[in-house]
Amino acid sequence: MAGDEAAVEAAPAGTAPGQAGKTGRDARRIEGWSIAWMLLALVIWGCFAFLLFADYGPEASSYQGSRSLCRGPFVEPLPQERVCRSDELRQWPSLLGILALATVATVTAAATTVYAKVLDHLAHGEEARVNPQD
Repeated sequence: MAGDEAAVEAAPAGTAPGQAGKTGRDARRIEGWSIAWMLLALVIWGCFAFLLFADYGPEASSYQGSRSLCRGPFVEPLPQERVCRSDELRQWPSLLGILALATVATVTAAATTVYAKVLDHLAHGEEARVNPQD
């Protein structure tokens, strides 16, 4: 019992035995948030890619078969058909807004992942200082 008290007293002021456990819990909580941010970023990037590359609009028949009248904005940036210009999500200002959202979600996911790793590293360092191996 006296040895435990000596170990607690030898630890720096901000690293009480409960502090290491709290830091570990915080690391796991932040890691959960980082996974949620990563999934959100993947969904937004998927929507962006679909809107950018997929053909859309009414079907047009020809001797080669039928295909969509409007090509994706990446393939045909300035469509000639009036019906193709009416889909606002396929226009460049909307696509750039979705790209900005995807970038913000990706940066937030990366930042929370790094923060979770740092907290986990700190928690393991605090456990080593509080519970020295003799």
